Amino acid sequence: MEQQIESYTTSKKENAIVSFNLRIKNCEKCRLSTSRTHVLMGEGNLDARFMLIALSPGEKEDAENRMFIGPSGNMLDKLLKASGMDRKSIYMTNLIKCMLPKNRRPKMDEIESCSPFLDEEIAIIHSEWIVPLGYYATRYVLTKYHTDPPPARTDFINIYGKPIIANNQKIVPLPHPASLLYNPSFESETMKKYKKLQIFSDDCKWFPLCPMKWYYEAGHLERKWIELYCRGDWESCVRYEMEEQGHDHPDWMLPDGSLDVGLKKM
Repeated sequence: MEQQIESYTTSKKENAIVSFNLRIKNCEKCRLSTSRTHVLMGEGNLDARFMLIALSPGEKEDAENRMFIGPSGNMLDKLLKASGMDRKSIYMTNLIKCMLPKNRRPKMDEIESCSPFLDEEIAIIHSEWIVPLGYYATRYVLTKYHTDPPPARTDFINIYGKPIIANNQKIVPLPHPASLLYNPSFESETMKKYKKLQIFSDDCKWFPLCPMKWYYEAGHLERKWIELYCRGDWESCVRYEMEEQGHDHPDWMLPDGSLDVGLKKM
């Protein structure tokens, strides 16, 4: 169910979420309703810039009816702290609202039954960034926004931490915190990816004076450059790096370092 509620105030979001939660808490659309304790609701800041989407609740989350309170929750807190953030600044939810028995993989019909709820929740929260955690959430979100996911599960590691804009929605897939419980050697690299959230929290400091801003506002530059770099991963912008180093660069150089001769004529 898609809803357009960009103009919702916080109070309207609160009312919408309360109504939404009441509607789904007794869901019996799939087999998971027979083994769960709770339909786990999303939680956090309704006006959050980042909406984190995990796969499903674990046993402890199902028992206590709260998001990320088990071992993966401790790891999430550690990753958020490393990125200068905390739970109060984000909104968290799941693709599948009920516990998967013995942490098994989800079945396709379970995803199909539950994903309309996530679609509605995404529309209510309407965050600037959607942050799917791990393979299943990332595959669903990319497909929802008509962006082809990587062909193989092992290829998903290559897109974690990289911003994507699709159908005017900014997305940054990240590894699920639980992955570090099984592969702690990846902790340093995973922290680097989570620190992107801190980068995405503020526009590039050079943006107000950047020629990219003028080109965009004059209608000569695609929005993706602004959203993915100036208001996104500005740390990876070649222009930013050159400004920091005091190196000259042409005004018509794009954030990825390529030159747009068409802009030179403007």
